[in-house]
Amino acid sequence: MSSIRIDRFAADGSTLECAVRATPDLERFFTGEPFTATYDVSIEDVPEGVLAIPVLAHVCPVAWANGADVYVDEIDAGFARALEDVKASLLSMHDFLEGGTLYAKETIDADPGAGGESGLLFTGGVDSTASYVRHREEGPILISVRGWTISPGPADDENWRHLRSRVSAFAQERGVATSFVESNMLSFLDHPMLLAHYKRFVDGAWYSSVGHGLGLLGLCAPMAHARGIEDLYVAATHWDGIDLEWGSRPDIDDYVRWTGTDCHHDGYELTRQERLDLIADYVGEEVPDLRLQTCNARMDGNCGVCEKCCRTAVGLRLSGLDPAAHGYPFSEDDYEDDYEDIRRSLESGEWILGQDERYMWEDIRDRVRETDPESPAEALFFEWLEGADLDRLVSASGSPLHHRVIRAGARNTPDPVYKTMYPAYDAAKSGLRRIRTGK
Repeated sequence: MSSIRIDRFAADGSTLECAVRATPDLERFFTGEPFTATYDVSIEDVPEGVLAIPVLAHVCPVAWANGADVYVDEIDAGFARALEDVKASLLSMHDFLEGGTLYAKETIDADPGAGGESGLLFTGGVDSTASYVRHREEGPILISVRGWTISPGPADDENWRHLRSRVSAFAQERGVATSFVESNMLSFLDHPMLLAHYKRFVDGAWYSSVGHGLGLLGLCAPMAHARGIEDLYVAATHWDGIDLEWGSRPDIDDYVRWTGTDCHHDGYELTRQERLDLIADYVGEEVPDLRLQTCNARMDGNCGVCEKCCRTAVGLRLSGLDPAAHGYPFSEDDYEDDYEDIRRSLESGEWILGQDERYMWEDIRDRVRETDPESPAEALFFEWLEGADLDRLVSASGSPLHHRVIRAGARNTPDPVYKTMYPAYDAAKSGLRRIRTGK
């Protein structure tokens, strides 16, 4: 019977480590590293049933994809129930998931005692900034995570420093606390192997399409227990009316809980453009120099040429803001070149687009129809976007052929043979890193 065993928990100061043992048929999905997470608060007094939550939040979806059972000594009762609810949602969303059972020797109600705090997963992008604006009266702890889009390896040290500095400055200006969490949450999993097996079933990647709502929220559990966080928010990426197979949705995130903490999928009733409107109001009322960080290519500012930068700049303009004043090299003086570059990139397939980007450009197009252009260049772009076939633009883009070949080889080759026969395996890990988020 396929199974995964979680054991040998160690909480040393602020660092959590535990071992993951899988039956031979599942070993290919794990690198052999122990799961680790480091917080900026001591977790030595956190019960083992809560310490188990971060690793279970990442292991259970892998188990469910293979019909495997998971074994752990102790688990918080609230989270055990949450896993059943999340599993039901994911199985109804993804046909390739099979399910499985969590077996625990003991379930506990790990009441943390005094609470009253709230927390918000925060990057400084459009979605998390809009959620901060919505909940700023609560003074939420701003939580940033290293382990997904910023890897735990030394190659990303500089990016992590940039994010920490930017989030710390944002928090200090508003008198709120921060929490920085570092984990090997994807590198203890063999993420390229997960992509190889399951990318063909999803629009994005494994973590974006299956695991990140449960994973990111669950990762915060020991810190939330230690700091008395009763309400934990994760900003919505999509909005009501978008039915995509995505790993963070109300029917996942709103089910995640453990004793003392409820999690919330925030802002789902607002489209991305409406979130930008909310930010525009905040800028007008309180923070005229607010800068956003949304770039897919860098963490020390916005490149201004990737799809996400360009999409955000256009959205800011449609909400009545000057993109150049909020972190984007996109100004009225250069509208002709900027809009022409966006159109060319969309039409040529230069940008890898998924169905979520199609919905976001559709949202922008809806606002374009209500907006008077400010220049001839803008008028031409608006006219083109109104008539653009967004489905065709999405289908014209895609991941590079050699990545698809690597994934096909991995699915059908025994793991030891695969790693021996394909010297491109390590290169694939690096190359596929760019699409870990499905972008």
